[in-house]
Amino acid sequence: MTQKNEIKIFDNKLVRTIWDDEQEKWYFSVIDVVEILTDSPRPRKYWNALKAKLKLEGSELSHKLGQLKLEAEDGKMRLTDVADSEQLLRLIQSIPSPKAEPFKLWLAKTANDRLDEMQDPELTIDRAMEQYLQLGYSESWINQRLKSIEIRKELTDEWKLRGMKEGQQFATLTDIITQTWSNKTTKAYKQFKGLKKENLRDNMTNTELILNMLAEASTKDISAVVRPNTFDENKKVAIKGGNVAKVARQELEANTGKNVITSLNAKSIHKLNKNKSELELE
Repeated sequence: MTQKNEIKIFDNKLVRTIWDDEQEKWYFSVIDVVEILTDSPRPRKYWNALKAKLKLEGSELSHKLGQLKLEAEDGKMRLTDVADSEQLLRLIQSIPSPKAEPFKLWLAKTANDRLDEMQDPELTIDRAMEQYLQLGYSESWINQRLKSIEIRKELTDEWKLRGMKEGQQFATLTDIITQTWSNKTTKAYKQFKGLKKENLRDNMTNTELILNMLAEASTKDISAVVRPNTFDENKKVAIKGGNVAKVARQELEANTGKNVITSLNAKSIHKLNKNKSELELE
C-alpha cells in the first residue's frame, strides 16, 4: 500500500490529508476539519467530547474511524484520527456550522481533482501552484518550493532503495540533515519561526529553501555513491549531505554579514511580497 501525505487548503486554512493508492481514496485529519468547522481554540477537546456523544447515541462512526501517521506540530509523524470522504460527510452532520455546506462542496471537488490528476499528473503541479498563489506566495518562491518537492521525492526514493522505512527513520534522517546545515533541529527551527502544525518548508525564505534543497540533493547524491546498507550508515550520509549546505550557509553569511536562518514565516513573507508589489505600482 502506497500512501502520500499532502496539505489541502479550505478557506485559507490547512487540512492534513493522505492518499491511499490501494483504496484510491483520501483520508482527512479529523482534528483539522473540526477546527475549521467550529473555529474552536481547542479542537482536540471538542472532538473528544463529540466522540463521547456519538458513542452514547449508539453511533458506530467513531469506532470505524482509523488512525494514520500525519505530520504533527513538532514536525514528527504521529498517529492521528482520520476519516475518508464518506465518513467525513456523516461527521459534518453532527457539527452545527455555517461552513458545513461549503466544506461539503470542497470535499467533493477534492475527490474529483484527484481522479483528474491520476489521468493527467501535470495537473498536480498546476493545482499546487494555484494553491500557493491563493495563500499569497510569490511566483519565484513557488517555483523554488515545487523544485524542493521534486528533490525531496528523489531523496525519499533513494532512502527506500537503501531499505529505510517511512515514518520514524525518514523523520530522524530529515532531522539530521536539517540540524547539520541549519544548526537547528526541525522542532527548534519551527519554534523559531513561530510555527505549530504548519509545514516548515512552506515557511522558508527563498535562500532557506535553496540551502535545504542543496542539503537533500547532496544527501541523495552521496547515498547513491556510498550505497549505505544500515540505518547508522544512512545517518552518516545525512550528516555529509547536510554539511555541504552548512558550508554554503556559512560562506554566504560571512560575505553578507546576515544570518540565513530567519524567524520570517509565511505570514511575514506574504506581507513583504505585498508591500513590494505596492511599491512597484507606485
